[in-house]
Amino acid sequence: MSNTNLTGFTWLAYSLMTVASWGVYGVFLHSGVMGMNSPGAPPDPNARYKAFLFVGIAYFLTAVLAPFLVLVVKGTSWSMPAKGMSWSLLAGVVGAIGAFCVLLAFGAKGSPAVVMSIIFAGAPIVNAVVSLSLHPPSGGFASIPKPFLVGIVLAAVGGCLVTFYKPPPGKTVASVPVQPAGEPSALTPAAEPGD
Repeated sequence: MSNTNLTGFTWLAYSLMTVASWGVYGVFLHSGVMGMNSPGAPPDPNARYKAFLFVGIAYFLTAVLAPFLVLVVKGTSWSMPAKGMSWSLLAGVVGAIGAFCVLLAFGAKGSPAVVMSIIFAGAPIVNAVVSLSLHPPSGGFASIPKPFLVGIVLAAVGGCLVTFYKPPPGKTVASVPVQPAGEPSALTPAAEPGD
């Protein structure tokens, strides 16, 4: 395979990296929320907001500092038309709202697997509808290929099936506290005097 053919699939590699990143996003975010609760303490009602604060810090590091450095290195002109800035800011706002709503869904007792399945099945449908509304096909809506419409229906059905038939979680193994050496364990009776 020639180098030209390989570079033609660079977009696919980046797309798959995004799939992997967003695929673990909900799981890692839920783990972050759970990790904000101190061991042995009652659950922190603000744990999800604390976790989202660190999501925001991560966004700052990766979505502000990284592109800023790339622009500096590339010697860009700092001309930024208002239309580009406003659409980009709107994209950032809806992305952050989506991330925040994921946390709210978890806080409302939504299972991470189910919540993320609904999101990843529903988001492509919303994307298709909004894209077609903003940029209608040249032949009109009647020119939309039938397989495209079937794909939208399959995405919706797939999201429903994953949501309704998600396997139940396995049994969790209770952890046994580690006793410091030389101290009696709570699991074994203390020695009687004279033993």
